[in-house]
Formats: sequence, C-alpha cells, structure tokens
Amino acid sequence: MTYKTILVHCDAGKAAPARIELAASLAERHQAHLVGLHARPPFQQPFYDTGPYALNLMLKEHQDALKESEEASQQAFAVATKGKSVGSEWRSVDGSTVDLLIVHARYADLTVVGQNEPESPTRLPASPRLPENVALATGRGVLVVPFVGVRQPIGRDVMLCWNASREAARAATEALPLLKAASAVTVLIVEPTTSALGHGAERGADVATWLGRHGVKVTVQRDVAPDSDIGGVILSRAMDHGCDVIVMGVYGRSRLREVILGGASRTLLSGMTVPLLMAH
Repeated sequence: MTYKTILVHCDAGKAAPARIELAASLAERHQAHLVGLHARPPFQQPFYDTGPYALNLMLKEHQDALKESEEASQQAFAVATKGKSVGSEWRSVDGSTVDLLIVHARYADLTVVGQNEPESPTRLPASPRLPENVALATGRGVLVVPFVGVRQPIGRDVMLCWNASREAARAATEALPLLKAASAVTVLIVEPTTSALGHGAERGADVATWLGRHGVKVTVQRDVAPDSDIGGVILSRAMDHGCDVIVMGVYGRSRLREVILGGASRTLLSGMTVPLLMAH
C-alpha cells in the first residue's frame, strides 16, 4: 500500500496553515496527489423570531465569514504547495464540514484534519468532534494534527498501539506507508492483564513478524495498566521514546451525531502533543 491521494481539511483557523503544510510535505514525500477541501456550511436560521432586518444582517455576516474563510484557506493551501513537487487540487464545496469530509475521505488514502480546538477558530460554526466523526464513518486512516503545532518532518519515530483488535489491525494497515518509511517503530502493548488472548504465544511477536515482512524495523514494549490509565500510559511512552506520530485504532460508535469513544481514544484526542493516525 502507498499513499496516492491525501486529503487535507482547510479552514481559517490559527492551526490550519501548519496542518496544511504538514499534509503538503507528506504528499511530496510519498509522491501523492494532495486535495485541499474547504467547506461552506449553510446559514443556520435562528429558532427565535429576529425580524427581517436582523435576519438579513445575520445572513450577510455568514456570507462574509464564508468569503473570509475561503480566501484564507486557499491562500494557506497555495503557500503550502508552492515550490513542492506535488500535484494538488483545491475544492471548495457547499455543505456541512463533517459530512463533506466523510464523503471525500472515502476517496483518499489518508485524510489530515486538526485536533478539536478549545474555542471555535473562525467566525463560522464549529464542527465539534470532527476527527472522531470522520474516523468512525470512513474506514480510512485519519491523521489528526494537534492545535499546538508539530515539529517536521514527522514519521521518523512512530509508535503503534497494539491490542490485537480489529481497530488496531485497521490502523496498522492504514499506517503502513508511514511505518515502512520510519527509522524506528515501537509497538506498544498496554493492557489490564498480561493475557496472550489474541496475541499468540508471546504478546507482540505476531504483529512484529507481520510488520517485519513489510520491512518495518520494530521494537516491542509491553506494559500493564488498568483501562482507565491506558491513554495516559500511551502518551507517556510516546514522550519517553521521542515518537513523532502515534498510530492507534479508535474505539467507539457514532449515532445521530453523538460520538461515544473508548477511554484511551478520548485521552489521546484531548491530550495529544504529536500527530495521531487513527482508524476504525
């Protein structure tokens, strides 16, 4: 597997230029086509009666915000791709940000989005839980970039979180191009018990063998921690090893826009300091 199409979410947030730059660098490194997607969400009419004058003002503000967001996003995309040997494509589409990303992500090998920011970064309505919704609905790899920024290039030291689950296997497969190109890969196994269930005779041996056949250089680390501490242990070990990407399966379900995540997924998405590649 190789990355041939990389999709990046483009908005006017403060963290967007760094995210788009990271996506462009990945596309150049993997000789992939880069697609920048900007969403133009529809105007949401208030439930209360505002009167025609106030409603027209609100509509104009929304239209101005759309124009401002599109111009800033397209400028950031142009700056990120300038001078790089990468084919690129700009898309600005009417519709819900999450819905559009879900549809377009299904036709990309990797989708790059930003971590949920504490406050809405633009004048447009925020899309809460955007990374989770996209990962749970697409079946593709989603690379979440922390809003605090990242050091580039990424992918030299990668940590793969492994518990022998379907989600972990999906994430490992989606991350194969990164894993194969990495200088070092740590397979981290953090579970409440030392059971070999699902792992084979020795925890981590089978996944290390599988990755080794792909030419991935692997070190296995095993930890025992209660369910409530697994996310914290992952973040701590990633810092210990100096990892610049964490790969993990995301656990949860999406129902009527309510996302219910597993504890480790919640911890990493809120406390991440390096990019997180996740899949469901």
